Amino acid sequence: MRERGFNTKAIHGPGTRFPLQSVSPPIYETTTFRYDTVEEGAALGVDRGEGFYYTRWGNPTTVELEARVALLEGGEMAIATGSGMGAISTVILGLLQSGDHLVAPRAVYQASYELFAQILPRYGITATLIDRVDVEAYEAALRPETKIVYVETPNNPLLDVTDIAGVVRTAHAHGALVVVDNTFASPYNQNPLVLDADAVVHSMTKYLGGHADVTAGIIVGRRDLLLQLRPRFRVYGPVLDPFAAWLVLRGLKTLGLRMERHNQNALGLARVLAKHSQVERVHYPGLPEHPGHTIAHRQMRGFGGMMSFEVRGGIAAGARVVEALQTAVMAVSLGSVETLVTHPASTTSVGIPAPDRARAGIREGLIRVSVGLEDLDDLVDDFTRALEAP
Repeated sequence: MRERGFNTKAIHGPGTRFPLQSVSPPIYETTTFRYDTVEEGAALGVDRGEGFYYTRWGNPTTVELEARVALLEGGEMAIATGSGMGAISTVILGLLQSGDHLVAPRAVYQASYELFAQILPRYGITATLIDRVDVEAYEAALRPETKIVYVETPNNPLLDVTDIAGVVRTAHAHGALVVVDNTFASPYNQNPLVLDADAVVHSMTKYLGGHADVTAGIIVGRRDLLLQLRPRFRVYGPVLDPFAAWLVLRGLKTLGLRMERHNQNALGLARVLAKHSQVERVHYPGLPEHPGHTIAHRQMRGFGGMMSFEVRGGIAAGARVVEALQTAVMAVSLGSVETLVTHPASTTSVGIPAPDRARAGIREGLIRVSVGLEDLDDLVDDFTRALEAP
């Protein structure tokens, strides 16, 4: 039998047969599962028994979600969490200890930046935040005590692209693990585990859920690594509610179809904006002039639905444009069917000090766009009108 395609995997998963021949996975909205003997309960409590024990330990709905995302990412195992930061924090805090060192980009998701720059030092863990995301910059930042190399590609909000395979080779030669935030790309467009990364994290709030109605995260990777993380996850407690898991399962069924449209719309809008007189620069890896285009073309199947662009006139012009939009919605987050816009200097990156924003290239006229599924002509009209508004 031939290997199934992405959409077939997303719809049917690993082929689990559900009770009562249910086609849709049931929602096991329960915290607790009964067991018949003391011995059975003891075995379940230490992961040696078949079945379920307590939803913080595992839940059938969540397990089905974990299996499907692991299948789409090419991983051996997954751990679903209550948010994307629940996944990132579990990996970082679960694998590092006092005296260890991490390397990560300076231009990353704001909460990730705060974890690396502000929280880890309180636990005796140091982090080097690099200004460039090329392999040479990662290599130069490595130390003998480096244990994790963190990659976010394309990154937030500049859509810089990192050569995953190149960073993996460099980090592994040094004895460090590679963790990749694959949220912007989604499993449809990119699979870092196939490029030998050790773990992938997602905010499933975004493309995997896809409808701006659920908060969730996930870690995918090698079984031995995730088995090491699972006891720590249970102590940290970022458990995913079963109903939230079911919402993401529902979203996964249309992920491939949605990503095709996200990819098409983002590329179309980027091409138009790149020619507009009020736009200074467009950051989208699908454009040939993007510095990471060649790498993105090699390691991605599509260039994604995220883009950003810089308007002439700085912070005032950026604010004016986002406030003039009528179809696109001014809101944080990304990956939903609606087009969402943010002005990073005043919202999503405001927690990053201004000097660090400048070093990372997050300029004050930058606008980040999560391109949705609307008709492209309507999006082009909306952004053109906003750029030309008085």
